[in-house]
Amino acid sequence: MGYRVVIAGATGNVGREMLNILAERHFPVDEIVALASRKSMGSEVSFGDKTLKTKDLDAFDFTGWDMALFAVGSEATKKYAPKAAKAGCVVIDNSSLYRYDADIPLIVPEVNPQAIHDYSKKNIIANPNCSTAQMVVALKPLHDRATIKRVVVSTYQSVSGAGKDGMDELWDQTKSIYNPTDDKPATKFTKQIAFNVIPHIDVFMDSGDTKEEWKMVVETKKIVDPKIKVTATCVRVPVFVGHAESINIEFEDHLDENEARDILRESPGIMVIDKREDGGYVTPVECAGDFATFISRIRQDSTIDNGINLWCVSDNLRKGAALNAVQIAELLGREVLKKG
Repeated sequence: MGYRVVIAGATGNVGREMLNILAERHFPVDEIVALASRKSMGSEVSFGDKTLKTKDLDAFDFTGWDMALFAVGSEATKKYAPKAAKAGCVVIDNSSLYRYDADIPLIVPEVNPQAIHDYSKKNIIANPNCSTAQMVVALKPLHDRATIKRVVVSTYQSVSGAGKDGMDELWDQTKSIYNPTDDKPATKFTKQIAFNVIPHIDVFMDSGDTKEEWKMVVETKKIVDPKIKVTATCVRVPVFVGHAESINIEFEDHLDENEARDILRESPGIMVIDKREDGGYVTPVECAGDFATFISRIRQDSTIDNGINLWCVSDNLRKGAALNAVQIAELLGREVLKKG
């Protein structure tokens, strides 16, 4: 016996990936429905070797469905997620709307699977921000060994994190650079993204941080440990898929780089590729389409007593969004619903 599963926002980048990953991982589905906005209703999406026609999210009755994976943005989630939850369908939400609600668990299954049991307070589970998800997968096993005091992270985030419009803008601008008569000014991003980097993701806050940087701080504390101090600089780069992060970690206790490498190698969801030679590390191009969070460039930071530097790369549409949501669904099924 399998699950009746809803994908809300099935025509977007993340919604399509959710369908792909459910099929790839042979999630026990009895019935699946793809929902979209009224303007996208009737569009076709793939689920394994099947083609699904999208139905209208606004008119959908969630009664009798086991779980709904939402990839529709905060405004639509605010309207439809409570409706689904009230009907008895557990919502796994990819937007930022519920991440900071104390009554809603924020889950990365490799890091805090025990939080799944808190879902019943509101029948909603939150998926973290893409840049946070891959970072906490790397931090948690090291924190368990040596207790992290402080994290300094700089991100190199691909344009797919800004959706299809972001990808289109990079593609169109890149082509226009070579065609003097075809100017493509920035519309999705605040400056030209082709052949450029932009130190600005989401809105600016009074502190001078951007909302994206704030999310990384707050979410790491909620998922891993509220005592960890985090400072982030988030940068958009001209890469289609795959977020990279340079992470500096300060520990309470000494942790040797070789032990850190061994710990990470044995940790779930992580692939260590760390050779000190040309190409002995992973870049976004190689991680696209993969499930793993890749760790490279592990080394001691000699400027502080207990410091480690590392490079962390992952497919933001997968671990940063759709894969993590499916892993939460798997965890929910395994630990709570127990049907599959």
